[in-house]
Amino acid sequence: MNHLFGEIRSHMPAADTLFIETSAGLKLSYGQMMSATARYANALVGLGVKPGDRVAVQLEKSPAGLFIYLACVRAGAIYLPLNTAYTLNELDYFIGDAEPAVVICDPAKHAGIAELGARHGVKAVVTHGTGMDGTLFDLAAAAAPDFADVARGPDDLAAILYTSGTTGRSKGAMMSHENLASNARVLVDYWRFTGKDVLLHALPIFHTHGLFVATNVILFAGASMLFLPKFDADEVFRLLPKATAMMGVPTFYFRMLQDERLTPEATKHMRLFISGSAPLLEETHREFERKTGLRILERYGMTETNMLTSNPYDGERVAGTVGFPLPGVTLRVVNPETGEKLATEEIGMIEVSGPNVFKGYWRMPEKTKSEFRPDGYLITGDIGKIDAKGYVSIVGRGKDLVITGGYNVYPKEIEVEIDQLPGVVESAVIGVPHPDFGEGVTAVVVAKKGAQIDEKAVLGALDGKLAKFKQPKRVFFLDDLPRNTMGKVQKNILREQYKAIYS
Repeated sequence: MNHLFGEIRSHMPAADTLFIETSAGLKLSYGQMMSATARYANALVGLGVKPGDRVAVQLEKSPAGLFIYLACVRAGAIYLPLNTAYTLNELDYFIGDAEPAVVICDPAKHAGIAELGARHGVKAVVTHGTGMDGTLFDLAAAAAPDFADVARGPDDLAAILYTSGTTGRSKGAMMSHENLASNARVLVDYWRFTGKDVLLHALPIFHTHGLFVATNVILFAGASMLFLPKFDADEVFRLLPKATAMMGVPTFYFRMLQDERLTPEATKHMRLFISGSAPLLEETHREFERKTGLRILERYGMTETNMLTSNPYDGERVAGTVGFPLPGVTLRVVNPETGEKLATEEIGMIEVSGPNVFKGYWRMPEKTKSEFRPDGYLITGDIGKIDAKGYVSIVGRGKDLVITGGYNVYPKEIEVEIDQLPGVVESAVIGVPHPDFGEGVTAVVVAKKGAQIDEKAVLGALDGKLAKFKQPKRVFFLDDLPRNTMGKVQKNILREQYKAIYS
């Protein structure tokens, strides 16, 4: 049996039940999903994909993107989603590291990615647009509409998601069939999803939030989705009356709050608004409740674990916290130096264990070993505390991670690019509060004396080298960066110095 898809099958409603409705009005049933995923699985096998092979995918959001993910699961392949903003420079690393058997990309990007594929020995680089176009679509259209699912066990890999590191080298988080299935199983129950639910899906599907949390929960509930290419306020408010639930990032809710259409009447049919991927401001919580009468449910997760904690469905949703550890998840706060468990309200490193915790980093055994305690707990890198009622709060982040618009940005990757520019001595990249994106990526640069370099020059030089969401929104210049006695740059001082620039 195929562990993950077998469980999806066990929850599947009648074949004519609606699975996806797009913003353009296209309606696709569960039966159509089954035949489409079978066709794509047959097409992938025809391209030479074998169980355990990686399939790298960089596609604009469409139902086909989900079908390809499910086809990979059915074929026993390992699905590797890539952010659509990644440049060829960035893709070169991912393709070289993961060594996928097949790469699937947008037709407009085929030429450049095919070159990378040839260099790295990829069997085939095929294309798929957002409609019925592309070489993979043609292969799938000609393939059989049924497929014998490849047997995969709980510990077999279902996906690899790359997450950057402070050294600048991205790490491939290996997610097993049971990692994904266990989390979906728990969330369906914890958030009370049923076959009657309709999820407003405006998230990207190259990210764990939109792909595994949103999609797998709907599949395990036998529910349906209103599938938007991206967050668009007009489309969200147009489709909201058809929905019962929405998953979003803080940016979504901030933008909804600026809209006069956000009223109790507009949301009266909604039973649940969920927020994650970045901290939600307490002010946003309060204002959303004032305007709608509904409290947003905030949760906490990681690429390496999917969801870890959640505010309760029934009970108090406390602004500024991420709720309780989910059933099956054990969470503790420890002294980061000694590993000693800390008392209630004491701030330290968050560590977790559970069936949702990943299998390690792709081809990085030493890094994997360093991220786990001897007793199997994952060191999350997040700083937090647990209060007397058991609510978990994230009070800071290790490794200087910046979360902007729900995307993780690791400063080192940007600093390396800036430091290479003529006239630059060094740089420090930080995240500071931003009303729309949660945090704004901000660069602080030390220039050589007399160098002719300014903010415009730095931003211009980064354009095209890094994905747009990684590029600084502002660049500032200092004579020297603040350092401690060990010579380490004190980014906390910089964050304090520039904390009000976007307010």
